[in-house]
Amino acid sequence: MGSVTKVNNMIKTLNIKDFILIDELEVVFDKGFNVITGETGAGKSIIIQAIDIAFGARASKDLIKTGKNRALIELTVSVDEDFSRNLPADLGLEIFDNEIVFSKEITENGSRSRVNGMVVTQDIIKTLRELLIDIHSQHMTYTYVQPKHHITLLDNYGKAEHKELLAAYKQLFSKYMEITEKLNRAKEKIDVSEQQIEFLKFQLSEIENAQIQNKNEDEELKEELNVLANSEKLKEYTYSAYWGLYGGEQDIISALGKIKSALSKAAEYDTKLADFEENITGAQETLRETAIGLRDYSEAMELDEARLNEVQERIDLLEKLKRKYGSTLEEVLSTYEKLSIEMNEIDASAENVEELEQQKKEALLALKAGAEALSGSRLEIARELSQVMTSELEKLDMPKVRFSIDISPCDFNSNGADNVEFLISTNISEEPKPLAKIASGGEISRVMLAMKTIFANSDNINTVIFDEIDTGISGKTSQAVAEEIARLAEARQIIAITHQPIIAAKSDRHFYVAKSQNEATQVHVYILDEENKIKAIAMLAAGDVTDDSVKFAKQLIYGC
Repeated sequence: MGSVTKVNNMIKTLNIKDFILIDELEVVFDKGFNVITGETGAGKSIIIQAIDIAFGARASKDLIKTGKNRALIELTVSVDEDFSRNLPADLGLEIFDNEIVFSKEITENGSRSRVNGMVVTQDIIKTLRELLIDIHSQHMTYTYVQPKHHITLLDNYGKAEHKELLAAYKQLFSKYMEITEKLNRAKEKIDVSEQQIEFLKFQLSEIENAQIQNKNEDEELKEELNVLANSEKLKEYTYSAYWGLYGGEQDIISALGKIKSALSKAAEYDTKLADFEENITGAQETLRETAIGLRDYSEAMELDEARLNEVQERIDLLEKLKRKYGSTLEEVLSTYEKLSIEMNEIDASAENVEELEQQKKEALLALKAGAEALSGSRLEIARELSQVMTSELEKLDMPKVRFSIDISPCDFNSNGADNVEFLISTNISEEPKPLAKIASGGEISRVMLAMKTIFANSDNINTVIFDEIDTGISGKTSQAVAEEIARLAEARQIIAITHQPIIAAKSDRHFYVAKSQNEATQVHVYILDEENKIKAIAMLAAGDVTDDSVKFAKQLIYGC
């Protein structure tokens, strides 16, 4: 076993209830190499399947243990502070005590996923899965097989100079996209017909020509119109009021004069009445002023047909504008401001388009240069990585293997102008093909193991799971795979099912899966101590625990 270094993100515990053959089970994983062995058909793959489902794989009601109405899987993952800090904000996920708890409940009506107690979508689960775990089996999609990841893997393998080229390109691409967006917006502003522009000008002219004085002009004009339209009645009513106050022998002011005279005489006998006399005098003066004002108003009031028509026409014009541009003059003026801004933007955009098109040409030239430098660097990295991968696969007993990296041009995007795909040929007579088309389970297991070992220091996924890692291999190939896993486990958490004693001997923690069939079939998982680990490996090697098989198991574990 190799020395185990710190693993930042790893699966801590798996709890299963009423799932397939399992009543209730807790599995506590450790850093380094966790191996799972057991009898054929004991249910080893159920553990991997449960982890896969907790991370979003499809779950059907057939997975519920017979006689139960629901199954529950709960997976606890330990993460470091960097993971929590760099988690995409749009996930809306809160992490407490540097742990993420994935829960999957399966019922007769469907399934539901939760993360830290919160119901989440499959997209969120998928995002977290891609950040935390690689699962490989013959039935599961493996991250490294998917071409969409190959360009990132290639770039991550590059040295600091390459990463600087990539960062510089990304800045150029961002600038190019920013200028393109500005140019598109400017073109949208001027991408209108002459008829539309003429109509916009007409609207502005129509409001401008009205020369609206203020937002209350229409109300003021309506008041004036009411006076002009009723001038004869106003003349008659105001003169009648004047006459009643000050126009004849029986008018009010004359009557008040008589009352004042009487109170003046009375005050000669009782001075207290002098105040009343003053009140009458004040009222008489006020009414005299009012009467004179009414007389002047009446004499000045004449029917002004010209002004009446002028006001009516003005009101009609303002009402027409309100019907077209707003329910009030304030809204009409606001519409005018908006139309003016739109017209100014069209004028300004027309001037900007030429300038922005020139900027875009210059940005595109810089972008092409940056992309060419990046592509050239990728070709060099691809040659080196192909050699390293070929060498690594040869160690894993694939002597005729050819690993190559296809780099082809594509449209500019945030990663450059390259499509990157990993190709492989495991037979000397065949041309390299995409990784996904590797037929042999043993071959693809070794390819994935080699890739994971090479990229261990450049990707951020700490947990790798191999289901039946030893499929299709034996002898010295098993020894090579065992040594490779041991190296990988120094910096990663590995969980693997194996039937090979050589591989199991390299483990840091050994789980043994057993199945009992009494009244019902049940699956049990045991963490083996040193003595029982020796017996389990002896059983794997010889099918029985004998002195010779125990001796052989100790040789595998301790190397002596």
